[in-house]
Amino acid sequence: MAIDNGYISDQLSLLSKLMDIHGENAFKIKSYSIAAFTIDKLPEQLSTMAPEKIFAIKGIGENTGKKIIGILQTGELAPLTELIAKTPPGILEMLKIKGLGPKKIATIWKEMEIESIGELLYACNENRLLLYKGFGEKTQNSVRESIEFYLKSQGAYLFSEAVPFASLVQKSLSTAFPNEKFQLTGSIRRQLEVIDKLEWVTTAEPEKLKTFLSSQDFKVETESDRQIVLKGDQNIPLIFHFANLQNFISLLFETSCSDAFWQAWKQKTKWDDSVNYPSEEAIFETAKIHFIPAFQREDASIIDEAGKNSLPSVIQLTDIKSIIHSHSNWSDGSFTIEEMAKTCIEKGFEYLVISDHSKSAFYANGLTEERIQEQHRYIDELNKKFAPFKIFKSIESDILNDGSLDYSDPILSTFDLVIASVHSNLKMSEDKAMARLLKAIENPYTNILGHMTGRLLLSRPGYPLDHKKIIEACAANQVVIELNAHPRRLDIDWRWIKYALEKEVLISIDPDAHYLSGFDDILYGTLVAQKAGLTKERNLSSFGLSAFEKFLATQKSKIH
Repeated sequence: MAIDNGYISDQLSLLSKLMDIHGENAFKIKSYSIAAFTIDKLPEQLSTMAPEKIFAIKGIGENTGKKIIGILQTGELAPLTELIAKTPPGILEMLKIKGLGPKKIATIWKEMEIESIGELLYACNENRLLLYKGFGEKTQNSVRESIEFYLKSQGAYLFSEAVPFASLVQKSLSTAFPNEKFQLTGSIRRQLEVIDKLEWVTTAEPEKLKTFLSSQDFKVETESDRQIVLKGDQNIPLIFHFANLQNFISLLFETSCSDAFWQAWKQKTKWDDSVNYPSEEAIFETAKIHFIPAFQREDASIIDEAGKNSLPSVIQLTDIKSIIHSHSNWSDGSFTIEEMAKTCIEKGFEYLVISDHSKSAFYANGLTEERIQEQHRYIDELNKKFAPFKIFKSIESDILNDGSLDYSDPILSTFDLVIASVHSNLKMSEDKAMARLLKAIENPYTNILGHMTGRLLLSRPGYPLDHKKIIEACAANQVVIELNAHPRRLDIDWRWIKYALEKEVLISIDPDAHYLSGFDDILYGTLVAQKAGLTKERNLSSFGLSAFEKFLATQKSKIH
């Protein structure tokens, strides 16, 4: 690699920024920053200069000059290599976000204990930056917008982000080709939580489609007789599978199955793609297998299940009767409890469970014991005003390092419902995480286990767990497992819900809403719950008010 001035300038600039983040000597930080600026403007390449000439450049002292010569000789800046090794990758990535300089990143890392862009975006959505010096509402909004723009350039999207873009493309195609068929297929049709490509089956003529999409600034990546792949500024592949009216349904079915499902289907049914099927239902009738919706065509085992019996009717958005797990402006939410209750009533919900953060979540303005009493009095007043609609007194209690909950038993007993969640010290071994969660689950005051793994999709994998043991512990202790419906969480992973249902554990689709618009996130929880075969009977937030009150009475009986 030819080492030019741009490379050397970038290395010194990054060194100065990382030193600033790590709180190192201010004089050295400034000297490296000045040197980087100076080198970037030099008319002559440093690689062509003698060492003494490099030392003579204004803004480059002896110490920096030696480091430049080291870079020219080895391609490496040793102090930078050492600092990079000490810096989490997510902190390095934050330097790419417009509006985030070293000082702010240092605060984010050292004080907020955030180590990835995804975590930072989630913190913005929960208003957490406002609690720290140097972060006002304008800055928080700017950081959020910059992160969203950056993430969209990486090529993988949350389902909630992919759907609006796919809809825009679909509308554009339908307008341009009114006599042709375009049907979304692939992972987005299967309602996967992360989408890395958008696929359509179409009857459009390939050359005309390519010409149209090229005029819309999409560039062809690959093409064949069967399909064409294009990309635009959004950096997500658009794949078009070419069909005719005779094989349209067959190709739609094939492309809306996971690979495992598709391979098993071909083996079990002796698939013949030359048949002109009028509908996907006809495909299943021919195979003498009960219909399997596209969103459940993941695991091959479901083929045998559908071969024996029709699959249960899965939960629908209209089956959700309440908002459980929501945050008001008493902690880190943006709206009053009264505003939240009014919105719930307008949307037709029967009750609202307010679960603000507990006192250890100081970063989220967690409730002290005194403020809990004040909030409960306020809720009592609102319940008189809004009857028969009801607001329940809840808390999202931090699960502390030793697995205990955040308040004494007398305080915990004042809540109608306790959601227990891990929010801090997420870097745990499996043994530590298991001990911490199991103790919390065994606490008789715990009613719901919140966002079980702490994952943030596309950002943070979550702490390691033995899912089966956690689910079994919830079954033994009558603890509900939350399906946190925030599109960046969707935690518990839907792949484990089937096991929870086998163990007769209730699931609760909850939005973890910090804004009124956050109530609508229950849609994303419902869509992934459908993949797992969850029914309304096994979802706590589908309980009507009377059934929910009976559930709470049963939960109270756990406390001796």
